[in-house]
Amino acid sequence: MSWRRHLLVLAAFGSQRLVELGYSARNERRLRRTDPGAPEAAPSAFKWIVLANAALFTLPLLEARLRGSHRVPSVVARCGWVGAVGAACLRLWVIATLRGRWTVRALVPADLSVVAVGPYRWIRHPNYLALILEFAALPLVGGAYFCAVGLSVLNGALLWRRIWAEESLLDLHPDYRRQMAGKPRFIPRVCGLASGQKRHPVARR
Repeated sequence: MSWRRHLLVLAAFGSQRLVELGYSARNERRLRRTDPGAPEAAPSAFKWIVLANAALFTLPLLEARLRGSHRVPSVVARCGWVGAVGAACLRLWVIATLRGRWTVRALVPADLSVVAVGPYRWIRHPNYLALILEFAALPLVGGAYFCAVGLSVLNGALLWRRIWAEESLLDLHPDYRRQMAGKPRFIPRVCGLASGQKRHPVARR
């Protein structure tokens, strides 16, 4: 894939993100009106999360441009497409499930209504799983290997901080502990095994 085509791919996925940000902003305003004191998980990390996501839609293009005309192996590009499209679909599923409760700032209102349907039926962090997949896969569509690794590491560090803070907030709600404590973090159970399971509940995003 040429860098020009990669630009179109990044622009398409980036446009979806912009629409999601607008929807999130509307939901946030509504939540702030009904619960002005709703805490936010790791607010100090939010600006870094924004910068990391901005890098996801710019740095892979720069790497692809510097790479020049070297051909991207088809298996790499296909894996990138599968991961990127799968991540986008998963996040849309999350948004459709949470509806007005979905925000990029991870607000936890006092009257938290536990969601245990949709992707939350199997895992506790489907939104963060979508981000992990997207950071790893989207650069690979254009053969940006260094960005796929480097941005994934950066995203993982930021998400770890966000998840830890969100877990602490959600752990205060007994109903959440009751419904979600037994579910794995990112990967659904297979043959009774769970990945990332902990002794206390974690975030719903």
